[in-house]
Amino acid sequence: MALFEKYKFNVGAIENRKEYIRLISSGFLHADFMHLFFNMLSLYFFQAAVTVFFGNIGFLIIYFGSMILGNLFSLMIYKKQPWYSAIGASGAVSGIIFASIAMAPNEISVNFLPGWLFGTLYFGYSVYMMLNPKQWDNLGMQHTWRCLFGLVYSIALHPQQAMSNILFLGAMSLPLIYLAYQIFVRKK
Repeated sequence: MALFEKYKFNVGAIENRKEYIRLISSGFLHADFMHLFFNMLSLYFFQAAVTVFFGNIGFLIIYFGSMILGNLFSLMIYKKQPWYSAIGASGAVSGIIFASIAMAPNEISVNFLPGWLFGTLYFGYSVYMMLNPKQWDNLGMQHTWRCLFGLVYSIALHPQQAMSNILFLGAMSLPLIYLAYQIFVRKK
């Protein structure tokens, strides 16, 4: 447990003690075996398309970029809540999932569900959890911004491929449009 406390994402430790290693180390800690298993299973399903389009280095950029930039965003959002903590590779895996779907939306399926539909539902659920947070869960915030990094990186590097998948990207953007509406119009 001491290792867990020392390396989890924690706003107070990062802000006050400048323990920036937590921006990365938290992505290697998991609450339990099932948490780790589902992250690695999702990574297994979606990593191949990412390595085909971006190579191994691109895969690492998306994985760690999603993790670090997402954690920096969380640091900004929870700046006044030094107790806020998070763990897991879910954010980094989210970036991989969305990069994969942006490039090859029909190439992947999860339990007979097309990858793009899985991603849309996943993103929608993350947005829902972000708008309706539970005390015990940080799923919405952690996943939402990491998904965006994977999408933006993919579109920036392969705009023609992404444009050929514009209908799928549009469908995947619906939860983001709803989130923007809730935040900026309804001020939720």
